[in-house]
Amino acid sequence: MAILEVQNLNMDFGGLRALADVDFALKEGCILGLLGPNGSGKTTLFNVITGFLKPTSGKVIFNCEEITGHAPYKACKAGIARTFQLSRTFSSMTVLDNVAISLMNGREPLSSMKQARAEAEPILALTGLAEKRLMKSGVMGIVDRKRVELARALGARPKLLLLDEMMTGLNLKEIEDVMRLVKQTRDLGITVIVVEHVMKAVLGISDKVMVLNAGKKIFEGTPHEVVNDQQVIEAYLGEYQNA
Repeated sequence: MAILEVQNLNMDFGGLRALADVDFALKEGCILGLLGPNGSGKTTLFNVITGFLKPTSGKVIFNCEEITGHAPYKACKAGIARTFQLSRTFSSMTVLDNVAISLMNGREPLSSMKQARAEAEPILALTGLAEKRLMKSGVMGIVDRKRVELARALGARPKLLLLDEMMTGLNLKEIEDVMRLVKQTRDLGITVIVVEHVMKAVLGISDKVMVLNAGKKIFEGTPHEVVNDQQVIEAYLGEYQNA
């Protein structure tokens, strides 16, 4: 069953078409790797799915309900969460309270901060933040801030999680840790879409891959198929095949 359907999606910014007739369906429980050169429309697609942008035309259907143009908080309440390329944590708050706030404002909101803090603990353990739960997120390094972003997103209790360049700037060991986290997230029953430039990482975790170029979908298939597609090689893999 498709948890997400995107139908003939177009997004224009003045005379620029950032998305052009993008169309795909994502089965529940899958990890979709979303690839493409810079400026290909990946983050724009995320922004449309999560309600930060209203598309020029087309539909977004989540859990058999159309959510096209819904405000971000409505998308969150429906069960869609995301991370951002640049950290958007509450820098003056502790890691624990960052996650607790998400638990109080997500798909299954809690009414008590005490309960939210208690239920945040397993999420912090999963994301490797348990020992740093009382640190303020604003003083943390890039790796830990990315973990806080993920923990906050998980605190929203999503059915669909969109990860925007979680691995950028990380070393090999850190990338492997994030790959493991993404797989563990899927094992919790959460469908995941991953935008990333680290090719080997995306191919190593994805059940399915979609490639955008200049706002258009140029490929959709398995990780094995993508590395052998001539159109993808010309548009993208030639630039990043050693990444």
